Amino acid sequence: QVKLVESGGGLAQPGGSLRLSCAASGRTFSRNYMGWFRRAPGNEREFVAGINWRTGSTYYTDSVKGRFTISRDNAKNTVYLQMNSLKPEDTAVYSCAASLRFGAFPIQGHEYTDWGQGTQVTVSS
Repeated sequence: QVKLVESGGGLAQPGGSLRLSCAASGRTFSRNYMGWFRRAPGNEREFVAGINWRTGSTYYTDSVKGRFTISRDNAKNTVYLQMNSLKPEDTAVYSCAASLRFGAFPIQGHEYTDWGQGTQVTVSS
């Protein structure tokens, strides 16, 4: 099992930036992909961005391309989500997750086995 702890959420103005962190501990060697998901009130959970822990390849949902950047620090066992040009529609609880999958990039929640508790991101003026 991989334990995941998110931090860095909060309130930002439209056009502003936030950086989320997700620190992993436990059986970290077993995960292949790390992903960020979000859930806004009344909405389904949505894949935001993911990274292959070994190769560093990344994948983004269309609505955040060019604004969000996912990265990892292998030495710190931490994955980051840099969010720029934030919009009110980015408001949600953001959670990181770990996947054991190989092959095609996992973008469905059920493809991830370990989840953090989530951190609130609110974009409002």
